[in-house]
Amino acid sequence: MKLLGIETSCDETAAAVVQDGREILSNIISSQVDIHARYGGIVPEVASRQHLVTTIPIIEEAMAQTCWSDLDGIAVTIGPGLAGSLLVGVNIAKAIALAHGLPLLGINHLEGHIYANWLEGRTPDFPCICLIVSGGHTDLLVMRGHGDYLALGRTRDDAAGEAFDKVARILGLGYPGGPAIEQAALSGDSTLHRLPRAWLRGSDAFSFSGLKTAVLRLVEGKGGLGAADIAASFQEAVVDVLVTKTVEAAKRLGAKQILLGGGVVANRLLRQSMAQRSPLPVLCPSPTLCTDNAAMIACCGYFHLKAGKISGWDLDIAPNLRLP
Repeated sequence: MKLLGIETSCDETAAAVVQDGREILSNIISSQVDIHARYGGIVPEVASRQHLVTTIPIIEEAMAQTCWSDLDGIAVTIGPGLAGSLLVGVNIAKAIALAHGLPLLGINHLEGHIYANWLEGRTPDFPCICLIVSGGHTDLLVMRGHGDYLALGRTRDDAAGEAFDKVARILGLGYPGGPAIEQAALSGDSTLHRLPRAWLRGSDAFSFSGLKTAVLRLVEGKGGLGAADIAASFQEAVVDVLVTKTVEAAKRLGAKQILLGGGVVANRLLRQSMAQRSPLPVLCPSPTLCTDNAAMIACCGYFHLKAGKISGWDLDIAPNLRLP
């Protein structure tokens, strides 16, 4: 069973063909990072206009080795994300599905990040604790089976990836913030500045706004401090909270595995710390499959199709969509 996945939720235009929800036949990603870097962040109108230019060529490239008659469905991200960007992908997916008589599958972007763990030949065991960490989301969930989720906690303010971007801007490290902070931290001392952790005892929720403010006050109060040391201390604080709360939830709920997903999971310290501190097996996609991509959308679409969850032609975007 082959599915075409289309992903345009933010500033990456992506298309992929995945077979049987496991084997990636193609996975093409066109990034807009250079376009948005000049503004220090994503400009929604610019992103949607770029998707208009890029999506069809990216789909054609992804389909270069696959015949349209061989496809069994079209999976497309419907949210969460930028409304204008989502509209481009959904309307193109509808047109393709209608033209070729294929099932249309609307996919939650966050669920796609979880299903990236089914790619590259792996099969997770249920129940799993899932941590989704990206620029707009920091969510902790229990996955009891395919399509069966229980939300444990979300960020109450800034998402982890958002905090990375804002702190990188404070430190003058550029955009995108995640890779910039990680690179700077390599030459920094994470023990030099003891930054706060918002543990929110008795809750599985997260909060990173106070940490971001603490970095700002540190920079304002003591000019000339090394950006590398602050970056390392900040990264250590974020990773400490993410790992501790995830491992505690996994132990408490008797999970069999921990699944990671989202762009921030490409961070090496987070991957290493979770693997070292968790008593359970930890699965995380390769870095390319952590960031926004269409292979994860096609993979998720495969399991939706198997369960008969086919969308109608009235499928619409949901910019504020949550999971579950």
